[in-house]
Amino acid sequence: MNRKRVTLAQVAAEAGVAASTASLVLAGRGSELRLSQALQERVRAAAERLGYRPNAVSVGLRTGSTRTLAFISDSVASSRLAGEMIKGAIDAARARGFLVFVGETGGDVQLERQLLNAMFDRQVDGLVLASMITHRRALPPEATRTPAVLLNLEVDGATDVPRVLPDEYAAGREAVGHLLERGLRDIHLIGAGPTEDDAPPFSLGAQQRLHGILDALRDAGLEPASGSPVIQWLPPEGFRLTSQLLDGGVVPQALICFNDRLAMGAYQALGERGLAVPDDVSVVSFDDVSFAQWLRPGLTTFALPHRAMGKRAVELLIDRVEAAKDDTGAGAAAVAPSLLPMPLRVRASVREVDAAAAVPRA
Repeated sequence: MNRKRVTLAQVAAEAGVAASTASLVLAGRGSELRLSQALQERVRAAAERLGYRPNAVSVGLRTGSTRTLAFISDSVASSRLAGEMIKGAIDAARARGFLVFVGETGGDVQLERQLLNAMFDRQVDGLVLASMITHRRALPPEATRTPAVLLNLEVDGATDVPRVLPDEYAAGREAVGHLLERGLRDIHLIGAGPTEDDAPPFSLGAQQRLHGILDALRDAGLEPASGSPVIQWLPPEGFRLTSQLLDGGVVPQALICFNDRLAMGAYQALGERGLAVPDDVSVVSFDDVSFAQWLRPGLTTFALPHRAMGKRAVELLIDRVEAAKDDTGAGAAAVAPSLLPMPLRVRASVREVDAAAAVPRA
């Protein structure tokens, strides 16, 4: 198989025209310049026979657009959960005629700089800079060279760079409301709390979940019955923290676990003590990882809208690319983050204890 790229000169020779004429026809300007339809058809037929494809970089230099985007993240591509962001990004790009180049840094700042420069060398029209875990970071200087959108990332202070984030605060409030509506008022926190300062400092999502929970409880005249902050949100920690509660003689009405892995550990600790979910203890959580629906009983949890987030980020980016191309001045003013709701997956881990005494949603 001949893998050498067919050149414009070869197409012109095949069609028996000048290279400049072939270029005009393949750029869609033949009729504009009053070239005959027969000549145009001859050039297009020659290009098809030879398998000619225009060089995207050359076209980009001529038109100012390669219709390609860069998607650079720390570990989104290798994450089973957050990888949905890339699927959403690709779907949105394809719908508007763009391709996406994906690069992953593993959190290495030097590698990130190299990837950014490599993407710019390929004349990408815009950049999505993404993270698996919601957190704050400084915008790398290289990212200012092209229209950009931050995905699952926030920056300090006002910025004109669009950000797409899950609405963790609203999900925290809704988690409390879901329990209060079912008469559950003795609510213990597994993974963070009981105060605003008791959340992992690196995780903006954890902080926002906690703030939403605490605000909703205060609006109902309540405080957390207890809180158990921990850095690693893994099943062994959920098991340990729930066991500590039970060892202290406390059988909670309800647990809010700060992610599904903690909830898995809580399930195990409760089961070892002969306590049933939700008959003895109700559990609500966050993330909706794949095993949440397979726990018995199924875990009620708030899903991270990763696919929708990736789609929104690319839609905003393409809007920004096209606005910059049209020189409309879009993006000059500071913009608020775009917050996407976290859908509640209601399963069987929460029970209603007294419908008559249920508290309205906070």
